[in-house]
Amino acid sequence: MFCPQCGTWNRASSAVCVRCTDTLPELERTPFERPDEELTRLRRATGNRYRVIRRLGGGGMADVYLAEQMHLARRVVIKVLHPHLARDPEVAERFRREAEAAAKLVHPHICAILDYGATQDVVFTVMPFLEGGSLADMIQRARFVDPVRSAAVASQVACALDYAHRRGVIHRDVKPDNVLFDEDGNAALTDFGIATARFHGRLTASGRAMGTPHYMSPEQAMGKLVDGRSDIYAIGILLYESLVGFPPFDGADAFSVSYKQVHEAPAAPAEVSARIPAALSEIVMRCLSKAPDARYARGYDLADALIAFLKGMPDAAPAIRSASTARRSANLSPRP
Repeated sequence: MFCPQCGTWNRASSAVCVRCTDTLPELERTPFERPDEELTRLRRATGNRYRVIRRLGGGGMADVYLAEQMHLARRVVIKVLHPHLARDPEVAERFRREAEAAAKLVHPHICAILDYGATQDVVFTVMPFLEGGSLADMIQRARFVDPVRSAAVASQVACALDYAHRRGVIHRDVKPDNVLFDEDGNAALTDFGIATARFHGRLTASGRAMGTPHYMSPEQAMGKLVDGRSDIYAIGILLYESLVGFPPFDGADAFSVSYKQVHEAPAAPAEVSARIPAALSEIVMRCLSKAPDARYARGYDLADALIAFLKGMPDAAPAIRSASTARRSANLSPRP
């Protein structure tokens, strides 16, 4: 069992913890197997602040666990950097900066960072647990998302990004996996792990492309400096994938996808599927303009265009309310 005091793994027959010598509670039955080492290290690192419940999933940089914040009795998500990456000073610093960048952003459609911690072998952040899953989950389940719902989600993400951009933070990795939903279906943008901010120095040398190739803007794929219009391009790809079920560009490897982002024009969503309204297809294609100057200048401009589209759709009242509420948050958020 795990010691409730220090988080150290002990054999089921142990009466006291081998590390802190605290008395261990009695077990009704012997556990079937010893949990993995990463879970052991995480429980030791978080001590009695969090009760780690189970692993939710993972990616190329980190694993994600469901936990309970003990003193507040609320469920949270703990994101743990893979051990081999935690030993890389640049990656560990970028992970810390994710927490710092997101902690400076207080917005209803940005997933908050509640806590950050680092020990010799564990680096983690803590976020609220959002029960609605991700946009990627929604696309996978239904193959595509209804145009009205897609537009409402994209407008909320656009408003969140406008707020971040006005505070000097560029996300650089907007994609369906990083859009989460609360129990009411409201979207929250997460994972600012490779965000650039004006209050941070550059971590990597110029010319190194960072992000997910399928969602990169042309300038990002070429390793150039980016601004908020790069995130607008990524929203265009997010919208495209929501509407048709797949992103506009694919290839055998990252290089081939990046090449297409820079040099090839995608088929318009309305050409891929006749059920997609032409007006929404035009919004997507403007976002996907190769030249940044041809895109929407800022997130609120995109949100306004999406709200105007929604007002012309039947049975869109709930979507209009959610999108308009996100847009009105601009009036409640003072400029930095």
